[in-house]
Amino acid sequence: MSTRRELANAIRALAMDAVQRANSGHPGMPMGMADIAQVLWSDFLKYNPGNPAWANRDRFVLSNGHGSMLLYSVLHLTGYPLTIEDLEAFRQLGSRTPGHPEYDLAVGIETTTGPLGQGLANAVGMALAEKLLALRFNRPGFALVDHRTYAFCGDGCLMEGVSHEACSLAGTLGLGKLIVFYDDNGISIDGKVAGWFTDDTPGRFAAYGWHVIPGVDGLDAEAVTAAIRAARAEASRPSLICCKTIIGYGAPHRQGTKEAHGEALGPEEVAAARTALGWPYPPFVVPDEIRAAWDHRAQGAALEAEWRELLQRYAKDYPDEAREFERRMQGELPTTFRDKAAQLLETLARQSAPQATRASSQAVLNVLAPELPELFGGSADLTQSNSTFFKGARTITPQDETGDYLHYGVREFGMTAVMNGIALHGGLLPYGGTFLVFSDYARNAVRLASLMQLRVVLVYSHDSIGLGEDGPTHQPIEHLASLRAMPHLSLWRPCDAAETAVAWTLAVERRGPTALVLTRQGLPQQPRSKAQLEGIARGGYVLIDCAGTPQALVIATGSEIGIAAQAVNALNAAGRRIRLVSLPSTDTFDAQDEAYREAVLPRAVTRRLAVEAGATQSWWRYVGAAGKVLGIDRFGASGKGSDVFTHFGFTADNIALELRALLEG
Repeated sequence: MSTRRELANAIRALAMDAVQRANSGHPGMPMGMADIAQVLWSDFLKYNPGNPAWANRDRFVLSNGHGSMLLYSVLHLTGYPLTIEDLEAFRQLGSRTPGHPEYDLAVGIETTTGPLGQGLANAVGMALAEKLLALRFNRPGFALVDHRTYAFCGDGCLMEGVSHEACSLAGTLGLGKLIVFYDDNGISIDGKVAGWFTDDTPGRFAAYGWHVIPGVDGLDAEAVTAAIRAARAEASRPSLICCKTIIGYGAPHRQGTKEAHGEALGPEEVAAARTALGWPYPPFVVPDEIRAAWDHRAQGAALEAEWRELLQRYAKDYPDEAREFERRMQGELPTTFRDKAAQLLETLARQSAPQATRASSQAVLNVLAPELPELFGGSADLTQSNSTFFKGARTITPQDETGDYLHYGVREFGMTAVMNGIALHGGLLPYGGTFLVFSDYARNAVRLASLMQLRVVLVYSHDSIGLGEDGPTHQPIEHLASLRAMPHLSLWRPCDAAETAVAWTLAVERRGPTALVLTRQGLPQQPRSKAQLEGIARGGYVLIDCAGTPQALVIATGSEIGIAAQAVNALNAAGRRIRLVSLPSTDTFDAQDEAYREAVLPRAVTRRLAVEAGATQSWWRYVGAAGKVLGIDRFGASGKGSDVFTHFGFTADNIALELRALLEG
């Protein structure tokens, strides 16, 4: 029989061979953590390579994702559909084995974060999702939802501030099924971390309320086994297993050095490592005996079959709950959702009183939340300001964890990364709120949500200089343009209740992240025909038209629609021909067919004015060289919102003046 060390050496060999062939990558962490991975995947992790999406599998997150060859090697060895040719194509264009994978569940990758620290936060979200779903669906004798979340992390993950945000929250919430392995090898890219990272990590996590297991020899399989058993026995606290390892273990001249971290070992050192490890096989060759010992397909199929038998018995006793569980885990919406959303739009379209779109958003939530039990809300200490708490929502606390709303505290980055983990786990639809200007804090997690196309809803209120007295530090300027530039992120800036209802509906239906950008100040409701209401869902539509061919087009969003409408109506009454286009979602509008876009923004009309209280950068593509943009390319000012709007020229009179200049120019 193969020894544990021989099984671990298969990881080491595949990792150093793949990095060497690519002449790019990080062999050190896979070689240092191989023994830990062997114990975890062989003896403890619950998974089925034949069905990577099995709902009750344990989740594994590689937060120190630069060591991706560790995960690729294990997935290949255990029987996931990742071939030896895939490993040979490591870091090559179009391969299934990129340098920093993020998400590919078809081959068993739950999430593997390149930007350090975020995997930890994703793991917190996964563990939270498991806990919430278990509380919702488990019944006496039926542990339908019963799995753990494991994560690997390194020094870099713990240096990143997001690790503090998320791990502090995990301790408060008592996520006892979260187990994190800290790869304490003392080396990062610049060398020995003792020069810049001397934290008492066990003390830090103990202060968070974690169960800490310090001083584990990560190269000793028995020590790792004992630590995992101790962590699994702790039900009320997340566990941190501090593992002392040697980066690049087995490479006699490189192990324990920064050179093992992020570059190929070189042909001579790879050969020396083969000798030191007692691994005489050619590159990418794993003996049949070792392959057979790693293969987990039969065990995995048996584990899932056992759970499916439990699910069948559960469905007999609790048929409604079983159907609801399967619907939610498959990401399907209730059959009543579309009808309820349509009724909501009809109701809000009849609203006449001015209302801030953050309040309109809350009104939408009050109606849709009862139809969407998977909806899980929260805010980064701005619940009242974001208007994210819907009627009937129940707040999660350490004493009562059965709710559907979480106060994340002042943790914008951690909140967003945790939401990503919740979405990755499945069964819940997370949304979370903060001010638009503070999306800067969360931006890298927003980017990863976009890269992985996760179903999360980002509620950003206080969307412009219109928030008023808090001044330039709180008034977003560049944020709309910046977020619109992010691939796969859909952004909506609605002008009233009807547009807000459509934005929420499409956010819920979308397979990807959506940002809802909302006002603090009250906005007028715009009258619309049935066709105009239908046009909202296309991202842009004609809100006010004129007789005949327009002389000029005005394009606006959000709070600027109301003042633009005043100007356009006044000019049309005076004999001009001006069309006002509401463009609440540029990405949605851009995805429409050319004929529709031409009907809304005819190319022949070159006199165009875009109006938005933010950076002008993203608007020139819509107005062209003959057009103008009324925006703000400087920071804001402190004062009453209406006064600040006037100061920067966002008035009906000034819009009319700009239009006359265009027409007479």
